Amino acid sequence: MNAEELKNRNFEKEFVFSTSRSSGPGGQNVNKVSTKVELRFNLHLTSVFTDDEKETIFRKLKNKITKEGELVLVSQSERTQLMNKIVVTEKFYDLMSGALTVQKKRRSTRPTLSSKIKRLEGKRNRGNIKKLRRDTGL
Repeated sequence: MNAEELKNRNFEKEFVFSTSRSSGPGGQNVNKVSTKVELRFNLHLTSVFTDDEKETIFRKLKNKITKEGELVLVSQSERTQLMNKIVVTEKFYDLMSGALTVQKKRRSTRPTLSSKIKRLEGKRNRGNIKKLRRDTGL
């Protein structure tokens, strides 16, 4: 599932945003302006996802979800609160689309004939080099 399909589900009413002062460099602006944006999304209470989707999200994102079932994302990279809000919502959609996409099952393949021949040729060349280094006993 991609991010565009998720955006059509209308998550915005379930987002809880909070702001605070950012850390790090930035001069007086950092000390005065609350530009850090924190997005909280409660996965237990949401009606947007099906039970199977919730189970998948909990399994794949277990390190990012709190004990209360909230997904917490933070953005403080931009200078304005609005830009950080946009960044954190994009981060949310990317994270959800990544968690809900089904991985393709890996099919094992066999080495091709040309790769086998190349490997054996390389071994033969290496053997010849070592053979030339030997002392002939004269």
